[in-house]
Order: sequence, then C-alpha cells, then structure tokens
Amino acid sequence: MSERRSRRGSSAAGRRGHTRSRTARAELIFSVSKMERGLWEGHYAQRLSDNAPVYLAAVIQYLTAKILELAAKEADNRGERIITQRLLDMAVHNDGLLSTLFHAITISQVGPGPN
Repeated sequence: MSERRSRRGSSAAGRRGHTRSRTARAELIFSVSKMERGLWEGHYAQRLSDNAPVYLAAVIQYLTAKILELAAKEADNRGERIITQRLLDMAVHNDGLLSTLFHAITISQVGPGPN
C-alpha cells in the first residue's frame, strides 16, 4: 500500500492542486476551449455535450496532420522543401477520401508575396 502511495505522490510532484486543461488531458494540440467557443458562438445546437469540443478538436487535429503529411510527401516527391498552397491542394486532390470530403472546397492561391 505504501508503494502505491509513493508512486502516486511522485507522479504528481509539483502538480498538486493544479488543474490540467481539457486540451492537455486529451493530449491534443488544438485548443478544446476554442472549439467549444466556436460551437457556442456558431449556434449549431441548443445543447452541447461536454465531449463535443474534445471530439471536434481531435478530428480537426487528425485531418490537419494527415493533410500536412500528404503535402510533405508531395513536396518530397517534387524535390521541394516548402509546403505551398498548391502542394496542399494536390495532396487533398490526390487522396480519394480527402478529395470526396473537400470536393466543394477551394484552397486560395493568394498568399503573402516575396519579401
């Protein structure tokens, strides 16, 4: 029993009394609180589950990672070092599932000019 207590105490060392954010608890990068605020401000539903913004943040984080991974592969295949809007568009277009998901989306070609 004392072994169990000592382990519990050592893992929470320095964190006692501190609350972790929902983003940290879900081990996400995208902010759960910002997703929740967007859902509330968008008036998408009268009621909102506590898990809805966590799930939304996880889905958006997954899609972002997947698109960036495909765009990085596309850039590598073309010998480029920078992911551009064109490579993002090509990555989405060349993937069957992402292509159907984003079939009505246009990725803007307008970007910051050269400095």
